[in-house]
Amino acid sequence: MTTIAYKDGIIAYDGRITRSHQIVYDDFDKCLDRDGVKFVCSGSTADFEGLVSAYFGGEASNCSAVALVVADGGVWHSAVDESSGFWKAALIMDQPYAIGSGSEHALTAMDMGASAYQAVEMAMKRDSCTGGKIRTLTIKPIE
Repeated sequence: MTTIAYKDGIIAYDGRITRSHQIVYDDFDKCLDRDGVKFVCSGSTADFEGLVSAYFGGEASNCSAVALVVADGGVWHSAVDESSGFWKAALIMDQPYAIGSGSEHALTAMDMGASAYQAVEMAMKRDSCTGGKIRTLTIKPIE
């Protein structure tokens, strides 16, 4: 999995890839850019492209990936599941938000005043599937 945290116009995410309980890689960029839409993905890396395809109207088969999607001047939480197919829900931009295996740790950290970046750092201390390089993405509001 991973930890993806959003706060104050910043999305922070780690670079760890795991298989079972083994760390495979710690510098994977989980942000995909397709046609100006950015997908910061968590879950199975093999399913990232399937989620992106579903966003653009492709077949919405169940996949083990979720994402924060930056599009249309906002941030969306999106995934594909058996009951509803592809879905997306808008984030309330003035509230912290987190997804992934370390999301509970990240949310607690942000509730205590941490930035999105610091929240991912804190999640790395308690979630073995979160680690490696932390990257950030700045969200520019529509003017």
